[in-house]
Amino acid sequence: MTVIISIIVILTILYLLAIMPRMYHRPDKTSFLGVLYAHRGLHDNEGDAPENSLKALKKAIDAGFGVELDVQLTKDKVPVVFHDFTLKRVCNVEGKVSDYTYEELQQFRLYNSEEKIPAFEEFLKLADGKVPLIVELKIEWTDVSVCKLADELLSKYKGVYCIESFNPLGLIWYKRHRNDVMRGQLSDVFKKEEGLKGPLYFALEHLLLNCVTKPDFIAYNHKYHRMPSRQICRKLYRNLAVAWTIKTQQQLDDRRKDFDLFIFDSFVPEK
Repeated sequence: MTVIISIIVILTILYLLAIMPRMYHRPDKTSFLGVLYAHRGLHDNEGDAPENSLKALKKAIDAGFGVELDVQLTKDKVPVVFHDFTLKRVCNVEGKVSDYTYEELQQFRLYNSEEKIPAFEEFLKLADGKVPLIVELKIEWTDVSVCKLADELLSKYKGVYCIESFNPLGLIWYKRHRNDVMRGQLSDVFKKEEGLKGPLYFALEHLLLNCVTKPDFIAYNHKYHRMPSRQICRKLYRNLAVAWTIKTQQQLDDRRKDFDLFIFDSFVPEK
């Protein structure tokens, strides 16, 4: 029995060490608190301000909301604001963003609007420090060049921002090169039926790579707010907890006690 108890204790300690986020020299989070964040801007994909467009950004700023946005690279290594790796859903065009140069992408429109895929530099110029930004770095596999190229723009930006990514390599890049920037691990309860299975997805789901990436916040699918690792990070380690993506006022009200920051979509929250 003593051996079993010892094993349990050791495994528990190893688990707690594995999910431990950054504990020292944490960046100041004050500027991010008390703000609701519009997912891909305050957008309407049926109207003239579709997701991740400049109009959606302006609408969010005018309404006093922070903005969550996505950044990835074109074929000629220009950082642009776009969520999917493929163009089909938003632009009704075959291929990936990385298959086209920035100039080639300008021939496409976002949904049925007149809006184009914005350059990240253009997006930051319009944001102009008016509201806090949560910048998701889109890293499909192991090429983390978007981190360096996006950071070259962000390092000159005068506003409040943080970065996040599903890919832990993005957080590792920031830990090594820009440890002063607040960074967050995006995660979810990954669906095995969608092919999201294996040791890596298991580790990401249970936040077992925190010991390497040392995130300042965990952005988790709000539907799984009871996930033990997420709760331990918030309650034991006092790690900032971000909820994505809240779709109704009721969901927002229900999750107030479980998270600190909220990314919303499909409705305009009450302030």
